[in-house]
Amino acid sequence: MVDFTIMQGQFGVRPPVTKHSPAFLQLVGEEAIRQMVSNHYDVLVKSEIKELFPQEAEALKAAKQHAADFIIQISGGPAYFNQNRGAPQMVGRHAPFRIDANSRIIWLESYIEEIKKLKTTDGEDLPDGIKQEFFNYLNGFSLWMVNTPS
Repeated sequence: MVDFTIMQGQFGVRPPVTKHSPAFLQLVGEEAIRQMVSNHYDVLVKSEIKELFPQEAEALKAAKQHAADFIIQISGGPAYFNQNRGAPQMVGRHAPFRIDANSRIIWLESYIEEIKKLKTTDGEDLPDGIKQEFFNYLNGFSLWMVNTPS
């Protein structure tokens, strides 16, 4: 069973983040990652943190692509993000947005629902250990994006 407990963080403290196994990408595949990211953004643009996400269709499409490229790259896949956007530097890229602890929680809760739905490329349930590693990565990584005190 996957433990989807959201870590609490202290504002301004960036904990070490452990990358998940490349098995995540190998088992899920790029197409499913892109769909997961797209679904996640579709939820977020209707959420109480919608102001943090593009509302215009083309801008939203681009944001989804950038986010999926990042996830694929960080999962051991091709360097799509670097090729299309340069080095990730995610803290700097998120600096223009006011992201507080509550925004992070909403973002993660929405991702949890997508992670629960993930299947392997063969249509089997994704092993809990792989889901856990990916969630743990997002859980820690997301603390780095919080840039506004609550």
